[in-house]
Amino acid sequence: MTDTPDSQTAKLADARRREMAIEHLLFGTIRFVAQRHPELLDELDGSLDHLWDLADEEPRNDEAVREVARRFLKSLRAESGGRS
Repeated sequence: MTDTPDSQTAKLADARRREMAIEHLLFGTIRFVAQRHPELLDELDGSLDHLWDLADEEPRNDEAVREVARRFLKSLRAESGGRS
């Protein structure tokens, strides 16, 4: 069975929605825990060297994945009034 353009578009839209929902829930969870344990953001920041792009082929970009995580942490710090 071959995917039609419409089914491929629907799959991409569904994946994007899942990604947005997961990001929202994860952000809220980290924010909640970090309010009680401020050291969490420093721990996560220190772990970024171990984060990589799982793509098997190009365009694999480990640093781009780390930069997304850094922006995520920066946003969490800004919400909590912490340092960038």
